[in-house]
Amino acid sequence: QVQLVESGGGLVQAGGSLRLSCAASGSRFSINVMGWYRQAPGKQRELVAAVTSGGSTNYADSVKGRFTISRDNAKNTVYLEMNSLKPEDTAVYYCNAEKQTSRNRYVYWGQGTQVTVSS
Repeated sequence: QVQLVESGGGLVQAGGSLRLSCAASGSRFSINVMGWYRQAPGKQRELVAAVTSGGSTNYADSVKGRFTISRDNAKNTVYLEMNSLKPEDTAVYYCNAEKQTSRNRYVYWGQGTQVTVSS
């Protein structure tokens, strides 16, 4: 099984930046997609950004132009650089990894890391 270890969360003022990292270990196969989700109090978990093994990226409209997702396949690590942070970005951020084969779909989640943006 895959274990996802996150780091980089914390408290930052509006307009500041944070960089989240998520390292995957224990994988016996290539991971197709890695990404970041977030969940704020009282809200549904939402996709923030995702990146495929080929480098294709996808972003939520609310973070386009401010966040950048990247992936180091050799290190099995995904990063989320968050710039121009806003109070509404405050949430628990979860790393996600997915692998889909012809018969099975595998989904893994990190434990979550708190990001708090103060005004």
